[in-house]
Amino acid sequence: MAKVRKVATREVVNKKAQFEYFFVSTFEAGIMLVGTEIKSIRTGGSVNLKDCYCLFIKDELYVRSLHISPYKHGTYNNHEDRRDRKLLLKRLELRKLQRKVKEKGASIIPFRLYFTDRGFVKLEIALTKGKKSHDKRHAIKERENKRDLNRLNKMRL
Repeated sequence: MAKVRKVATREVVNKKAQFEYFFVSTFEAGIMLVGTEIKSIRTGGSVNLKDCYCLFIKDELYVRSLHISPYKHGTYNNHEDRRDRKLLLKRLELRKLQRKVKEKGASIIPFRLYFTDRGFVKLEIALTKGKKSHDKRHAIKERENKRDLNRLNKMRL
C-alpha cells in the first residue's frame, strides 16, 4: 500500500502587485530555501511578499526582501528572516527576463508563493510594467462598479 503524504495547501499572494503593475508575463520559479524556512512555511509561519522584488546578480535571479518568519523550534541554525534567496529557472527563461528587464520601466515582481502537489515551494514571478496614477484610478472605478452591480443583483434575488 502506498503512503499518503499530507501536503500543506498554504498559498501567499501579493494582492497589491496587480494594483500597482501591469502583468506582461508570469513564470513559475523554484526557490532555494534552508530547512528551517520550509518548516516555518509549513507550520503556518508568516510570509510577506509585499516589499520584495527580484534582481539579477551575476546572471542569476534572486528575490530580495522576502520575509519568512523564523522557525519557532529552530536553534542556532535558524535562518535570517529577510535574506536574498536564489530563484531556479531555465537558462532560456533567465535570458529572456534579463533582456526584458533592461527595457525602461520593466521589473520582476514576486506574485504568489505556493506548494506544489509534490511538496515543493514555488514562487510565481511576473514581468511587469508600472501603472500610472490614472490607470490606478480606473482600476478602483472598475472595482467599485463591479461591487455595485453585485449588490444590485443580490437585491433582485
